[in-house]
Amino acid sequence: MKECIFCKISNGEIQGEKIYENDNFFSIPDANPIAEGHSLIISKRHFATTLELPNTIGAELLDCIKSTSLILMKKYGSNGFNITNNNFKSAGQVVSHVHFHILPRKEGDNKRGIYLG
Repeated sequence: MKECIFCKISNGEIQGEKIYENDNFFSIPDANPIAEGHSLIISKRHFATTLELPNTIGAELLDCIKSTSLILMKKYGSNGFNITNNNFKSAGQVVSHVHFHILPRKEGDNKRGIYLG
């Protein structure tokens, strides 16, 4: 997708500070974080929503989520995290390229029920 911002990052047209990557996914800090350490897990190939992801790359998605979360928890001294994924405009998806939000959490941070949309 020529105009997709995440495809441009994946292809190296736009530089992004990668936190972690494997063959099919990478993670970067969110450009507009709603909490300290807010980061994104993004597929390297263009898929509009989670429904388009091939089942065969599910293990790599989980690897990227787990590895990124552990890195962020250590870096920000958090003791938990949230994973959020919006699919389609009606659910708050802004960029039509599948991605997952990771939010490091700390006890008492008062960020329960964060809505990303």
